[in-house]
Amino acid sequence: MKKRILVVGGVAGGASAAARLRRIDEHAEIIMFDKGPHVSFSNCSLPYYLSGVVENSESLVLMNPETFKKRYNIEARVNSEVIKINREEKTIIIQDLATEEFYEEAYDKLILSPGAAPIRPNKIEGINNPNVFTVRNVIDIQQLNGYIKEKSIKDVAVIGGGFIGVEVAENLRLADYNVSLVEFADQIMTPFDYDMAQILHKEMIDHRVNLIVNDGLAKIGEGFIETQSGKKIAAQAIILAIGVKPETQLAEKAGLEIGETGAIKVNTNYVTSDSDIYAVGDAIEVFHRLISKPTRLALAGPAQKQARAVADHIYGTPSRNLGVIGSSSIHLFDLNAASTGLNIRTAEAAGFSYDSVYIIPGDKVGLMPNSNVMHFKLVYETPTGRILGAQAIGKGNVDKRIDVIATMITMNGTLEDLKNLELTYSPMLGTAKDVVNHAALVALNQLYGRYSEVKVSQVRELVENNAFIIDAREKNEYQAGHLKTAINIPLSEFRNRLDEIPKDKPVYIHCRSGQRSYNMVIALRNLGYTTVFNISGSYLGINLYEYFNDFVTGREKIVTEYNFK
Repeated sequence: MKKRILVVGGVAGGASAAARLRRIDEHAEIIMFDKGPHVSFSNCSLPYYLSGVVENSESLVLMNPETFKKRYNIEARVNSEVIKINREEKTIIIQDLATEEFYEEAYDKLILSPGAAPIRPNKIEGINNPNVFTVRNVIDIQQLNGYIKEKSIKDVAVIGGGFIGVEVAENLRLADYNVSLVEFADQIMTPFDYDMAQILHKEMIDHRVNLIVNDGLAKIGEGFIETQSGKKIAAQAIILAIGVKPETQLAEKAGLEIGETGAIKVNTNYVTSDSDIYAVGDAIEVFHRLISKPTRLALAGPAQKQARAVADHIYGTPSRNLGVIGSSSIHLFDLNAASTGLNIRTAEAAGFSYDSVYIIPGDKVGLMPNSNVMHFKLVYETPTGRILGAQAIGKGNVDKRIDVIATMITMNGTLEDLKNLELTYSPMLGTAKDVVNHAALVALNQLYGRYSEVKVSQVRELVENNAFIIDAREKNEYQAGHLKTAINIPLSEFRNRLDEIPKDKPVYIHCRSGQRSYNMVIALRNLGYTTVFNISGSYLGINLYEYFNDFVTGREKIVTEYNFK
């Protein structure tokens, strides 16, 4: 008997499910409905139209209804809003938004992929002004771009420092607009820990983005916005990117169960509380495999996997639901950044016993002309050594390293597994001991008590309390900028200067990126020093961690000169 399958919503979830269904069953009747004019578009690429990286907004549309019909024999109905599900009759009510007429369609199976809508807090004065925009689809980005060009706008404010906010701010800045980004939290990009986020903060400042954190939007006025702290910022156009809310109205009206996170509740096969209705994508609640709790995850990759699993389940093919770990990446001006799994904040909130290491190795052999440092942070469980998460920022292939860690987490890998992982090597692409191997070795030394470190966030307190800090760099490096209380004892000289290093109090050591200081720490421990600590992140990390706060607050610097090389 020929199946009739209806799909509500397109893009990564709905369109992927429909295409997979057709590959399984050539005879099924498959109809997609989308209330917008486009059923398949690259929503992750939307911000790049603002800078001209994507030259034509129409190229954001991946497939139109005619192409769906010709290639897949799938009927895609746009400008068609599904307004009701009749579960007992197994029908849906659709409104044709062009004609405003209502009609009914029956289904054997129904797939919901309504996505999530940008949050717009209506209590804020001016929030519904015509110069306030959100970015969800091709029409949104066309309207925003058209408005700022037509009005010859120069000053734009982006509210929210998540993926959309940061990418919109970057692309508007690349298009030479004056851009302010306002974030309510104390940092942008919350998948990253506070120390790692400082690298992204500096990148935005270096590219002349007016970055404001720890402050929220209070009011939208005529040609300006006002923050909760009272700052007035010039802005003739405002983009809201403060988060999204799952589109659950249709499901709720149909009596489908909503989960504890406010998204549609589904089982392991993405079946809702009605056995003939499935749901995928940004509107559903998913299982986080590390914290063993329901969560929401608005990412295209998981949505596509869910879509395939749904199509398979409809036709009796089992799929293994591993849950999610939250892997993501972003490009910001000259930097790439990626993360996976838990960071320190989420590991602590979940009640894990954990520790972390922060290293700054080269992303490839230093002789190569395009070699750069990579900031890499690895979070692991103690005492098991199980890998919980990682973050990487640099100019090189950070995504490659984070993808390795994501694989290790999925396979329940430990630091020992990561240490022994055999990876490819070429001087132009990496190092013989890859960044991830390096991080595992440092973490194992820490886990087994062969090595101790203090975090970069603790350095200011050490300086202010006049702790004994050694700068293990060479004299010329020290003179170019150093911690105000640090004593310069280079790695090349320390064995002849042991009388200057006390054994009766803690000794803290740093160099430029952590390698020389690590070697000094190990050597001193072998020489009988018991309270010797490496400073995580070393001088590069200290500078990056302190710079943004000093830039914003004007507090007293703990370094003589900032040095980011």
